[in-house]
Amino acid sequence: MMTVMQVTPRLNAGGVERTTIEVAQALRRAGHRAIVASEGGRLEKELEDAGGELFRFPAATKNPGSIWLNSMELAAVAKREGVDIIHARSRAPAWSALWAARRLKIPFVTTYHGVYNARSPLKRLYNSVMARGDIVIANSHYTRAHVLNFHRVPESKVVAIPRGVDLRAFDPAKVSADRVSALREAWGLPREEDAVVTFIVAARLTRWKGQSVMIEALRRVEQTAPGRARLILAGDAQGRISYPSELQSAAQGLDVRLVGHVRDMPAALLACDVAVFPSLDPEAFGRAAVEAQAMGRPVIASANGAFTETILDGETGLLSPPGDIPALASAVEKFVAMQQQDRTTMGKRGMERARGLYGIERLQAATLEVYDRLVGGRA
Repeated sequence: MMTVMQVTPRLNAGGVERTTIEVAQALRRAGHRAIVASEGGRLEKELEDAGGELFRFPAATKNPGSIWLNSMELAAVAKREGVDIIHARSRAPAWSALWAARRLKIPFVTTYHGVYNARSPLKRLYNSVMARGDIVIANSHYTRAHVLNFHRVPESKVVAIPRGVDLRAFDPAKVSADRVSALREAWGLPREEDAVVTFIVAARLTRWKGQSVMIEALRRVEQTAPGRARLILAGDAQGRISYPSELQSAAQGLDVRLVGHVRDMPAALLACDVAVFPSLDPEAFGRAAVEAQAMGRPVIASANGAFTETILDGETGLLSPPGDIPALASAVEKFVAMQQQDRTTMGKRGMERARGLYGIERLQAATLEVYDRLVGGRA
């Protein structure tokens, strides 16, 4: 049996947290032990259901003194629990995890989940911890290329393992009509499909996710095709107050609905016609766009980052230059003018591709293979 400790700041919504739980599930299924060191959050029950164990500690702190103290606490816990590998998934706790692993002389793995800003030497040093793993897992080929170019680590140390999608949950055949109708009713939409094309931006409410750009694009569409498009903004503000208020103000006169955090994303995607991902910065992977395609929904996304891997422009969706409001409006207009059958056909192509390439089983198996390389056959 092998014991792996994953380290992540919190267990709330997000790709990092979901991947943490999915790997814990794979470890337990293979007969190993899965510990997660974190401050916890709304996904604690899912971790418990996956068979993982939560070690609660202040993993989100960025205070240098606290990071050092955390390293000693992690080392003590890892030694006591017989941890074989420490796997870090975020920068601040990764420093604590690195020092703990080196102190105990056990393998250290990182997952490079994002292409981090590095505007100063100090920030570049801070970011570099994510490239210091004995093996560095990049969550897309785009991210792997960034790690190799920016950090100059040997190619053999960096492996691309795209994030996975739970194809059991994101399966249109398993979502009841009642679940979809309940969401449409909660959002004030007709219970059944109507002539208005419903677009959804499913992302946390933060400026770089591009919700404001989508609103401005919708305003242009309203001039050429009045009353033909509505927009759902589904996402957690995560304590931000000013940005949601800005969005509400910007959406005056348009059919835009801010619905907050949505727990049932499979049903939410089926309640809409097209999913939009207008991110201003490159997405290292962008799991939500793959989830949308797995649900048979065509997508519009920014033509940067890993979206250029996960979306086939013109086949499973449309790519648009990031921040380009006229280009995004043009993409929206194409879907508004498109026959429903054509949208359905594009969605089916995306579903087939997502199911072939991005199931969580692939991520889980590949991650256990990384552990296997480091501990000599026990994974």
